[in-house]
Amino acid sequence: MVQTHWLSSAATHCGAVRNMNEDAFLNRNNDGLWVVADGMGGHEAGEVASEMITASLGRVDVSQPLADVVDAIEDTLLEVHHKIRTYSRTHCEGRTMGSTVVSLFVREAVGVCLWAGDSRLYRYRNGELQRVSEDHSQVNEMLARGMISEQEAVDHPASNVITRAVGASETLYVDVTLVELQPGDRYLLCSDGLYGALTEAEIARHLETADVTRATGELIENSLAAGARDNVTVVVVQVQ
Repeated sequence: MVQTHWLSSAATHCGAVRNMNEDAFLNRNNDGLWVVADGMGGHEAGEVASEMITASLGRVDVSQPLADVVDAIEDTLLEVHHKIRTYSRTHCEGRTMGSTVVSLFVREAVGVCLWAGDSRLYRYRNGELQRVSEDHSQVNEMLARGMISEQEAVDHPASNVITRAVGASETLYVDVTLVELQPGDRYLLCSDGLYGALTEAEIARHLETADVTRATGELIENSLAAGARDNVTVVVVQVQ
């Protein structure tokens, strides 16, 4: 099996409009595990949900066989799902709170993405940006059914309505997909604050930057310059 090496950089910002950051990230670079969580529910709700996810995934034992690590990540998300729902009942009078999540775990030449909601994983390879995850959103479901066009989806009134999130509904379903890593690949985990402010062409241009730390900073800075209306979180992983 090919041994893969990587570099990563991560940053988060409350955005150009909001004064509170409900996003959280996990950057376990040495272990090959990265996570972005976008909380919802307001102060002492959304930020708690996203932090519960990243803190719990920060304790996952990644020394196990690959399949066991993937199972552990999914099991952890399901455990956090129930903890968030309990927290909502005991601390937030039962109001809706939760968080989207997107994660990437790499082992040798294989990457595994697990996600729920509309935080995304992109792959930048040979000058092309490809979305790895698929949004769990009302608009994406309408698009898949042919009810709206891709152009109509861009500024659709329901663009912020998600259909899955950790803690937000009674049952959580986590999607999983595999990616084959190649030297030179760049993977971007981000919350919707980034792609809501920048086009995918603009995102791709910033991922061309030689240094991952600079790419991360430029993505944050340019989303703010574009008037990012939501919290912005960026994790860039470079496969060596």
